[in-house]
Amino acid sequence: MTRRTEFLANGLLRLALHTLAEGDGTTHPLLLVHGLGEQSPMARPEWTESWPGAVLALDLTGHGESDVPVGGGYMPETLMADVDAVLASRGPVTIVGRGLGAWIALLIAGARTSLVRGVVLADGSGLAGGGPHPPSPYVTVLDPGTGVTPDAYALVELSRDVRPPDYALDYLRFALEESELETPVIVAARIRPEWLVAISSDVSVVEASLADAVAAFVDPSLATR
Repeated sequence: MTRRTEFLANGLLRLALHTLAEGDGTTHPLLLVHGLGEQSPMARPEWTESWPGAVLALDLTGHGESDVPVGGGYMPETLMADVDAVLASRGPVTIVGRGLGAWIALLIAGARTSLVRGVVLADGSGLAGGGPHPPSPYVTVLDPGTGVTPDAYALVELSRDVRPPDYALDYLRFALEESELETPVIVAARIRPEWLVAISSDVSVVEASLADAVAAFVDPSLATR
């Protein structure tokens, strides 16, 4: 199908939510959340083919067709509100997040356990570094405040995160304790910043390829360590 786009309100900003596949109505949607400096895919990725429900993709604030705020001020927690707007509109979803989108997916999985039916944490550009470590190599030459996406402020402000890996583990605990799923978090990433290394080391977290991870949320018996 041709990608269909609607706009959701997040405060004064508009968010672009794209429908990549309508689905057969037998289950909740699969929501794709892109990495830093990226945008939603134009067509349904092949690794989503096992998903019987709708496949949605969200352009985060300052990216793709979503609005650009004036003056920056980006934090992962503020981008959680972007996903929250989708949850308010569409109800429960399973989330596949890339890079920065994976970090946001983990946060929202811990904060909205009744509405997030599992998350897949995949490779993509986004948060790295923290403390003395170098930030993500995603560097912009754009002038900030132009209204062009990706927003230069977003690329700079979301390229690193000074919080320790334990912060991510807190949200993992929330997701594990409150989710109805036995395995609510699956890692499908090969490149792993410190926060994702900490997540992957937890005995309750499964590792799988991207396609297998999506299939495991269709049929939980497919989830293996």
